[in-house]
Amino acid sequence: MFSFFKKKSPSSASALDPAPVAETASPTRANWLARLQSGLRKTGTSISTVFTGTQIDEALYEELEAALLMADAGMPATQFVLDELKLRVKQLKASDPAAVKSLLMDVLTELLTPLEKPLLIGQQMPTVIMVAGVNGAGKTTSIGKLTRHLADGGASVLLAAADTFRAAAREQLGVWADRNQVEIISQAGADPASVCFDAVNAGKARAKDVVLIDTAGRLPTQLHLMEELKKIRRVVQKADASAPHEVLLVIDGNTGQNALAQVRAFDDALQLTGLIVTKLDGTAKGGVLAAIARERPLPVYFIGVGEKLEDLETFSAREFAQALLG
Repeated sequence: MFSFFKKKSPSSASALDPAPVAETASPTRANWLARLQSGLRKTGTSISTVFTGTQIDEALYEELEAALLMADAGMPATQFVLDELKLRVKQLKASDPAAVKSLLMDVLTELLTPLEKPLLIGQQMPTVIMVAGVNGAGKTTSIGKLTRHLADGGASVLLAAADTFRAAAREQLGVWADRNQVEIISQAGADPASVCFDAVNAGKARAKDVVLIDTAGRLPTQLHLMEELKKIRRVVQKADASAPHEVLLVIDGNTGQNALAQVRAFDDALQLTGLIVTKLDGTAKGGVLAAIARERPLPVYFIGVGEKLEDLETFSAREFAQALLG
C-alpha cells in the first residue's frame, strides 16, 4: 500500500506530518492471496511437484533448479536460492520434503523482501509520477487502477495524457479519468513533453496531491521513442526541478526474462524508482520477480492478476512466495 502524507497548516512547525497508512477499498488480503495463487498456479505447480517425493537428494535439487529456470527466475537467482536452501537444509538437518518446501518459502521471501516498499505520496506537492512501459504491458489500465488506489486513499489526482503516439490512447485514459472522477490534461496532437509541462503546472495551481503521467508505449529498441521519454523527464524538471518524483515501469509478468531486459533498458535510460507487474494470472513465468530481485532490486509497488480495478494490489514478498509454491 502507499503511505500518504498530509501537509500541516502554515503555522505548524513541521512541513509534513505522516498520516496513517492509507487503506484502499480493495477486497481482503485473504481474497487477494487466493486470486494471486490462482494466477500463479502454473508456476506454483511446476515447483511444488518437486516436493512430491520422499527423499531430499541431489535429484530433488536438480528438479528444483529446472523448475525455477522454467519459471524464468534466471540463473543468478536460481543459483542463490539453491545455495541458500542447501545450507539451511544442512544446518537444520531437514529430511522431510514438506519441511524443505517451507525452507524454500523462507529463502524466496527473503530474496523478494527488498522489492517490498511503500509508494510515498505527499512529501512533494504535487508528487509527479511518470509511467512507462512497452505496448501491451497494461500501462494505461494500470494507471487507471493506480488512480483508484490513490483516490481511495484520499489523494487528489491529475492525469496527463502524454501518450500521443498510439491511436486512441488519449481517449482510453479519458475513460479512466471519468471512471475515477479525476481531472485530466489532454491535448490532441500536442507534443508529449508539452502536455507534461502543462500538467505539472496545472497540478501546482490546482493544489493536486499527484500528477500521474501516461507516456507512449515503446520498446527499448525504439531509440527515437526512448529519447522522447528522456525529453519528457527533462521538460518535467523545468516545471518542477525536483520532479519526476517517481518513474515507474509497467511490465507484463507473462514475458519472463524479456521483462528483466526491459527493466535493465528503461532503468539505464530513466533511472526507474519502481515497478508495476501486470498479467500474473495464468502465467508459468512468475519467477521473473526473483530474477529482478537478484539483479535490479527495484521496488515493486503493485502487482496485477486481472483486468478489474480490484485486481491490482500492493506487493507482499511472503504472499508472493506462498503463491509461487502453490
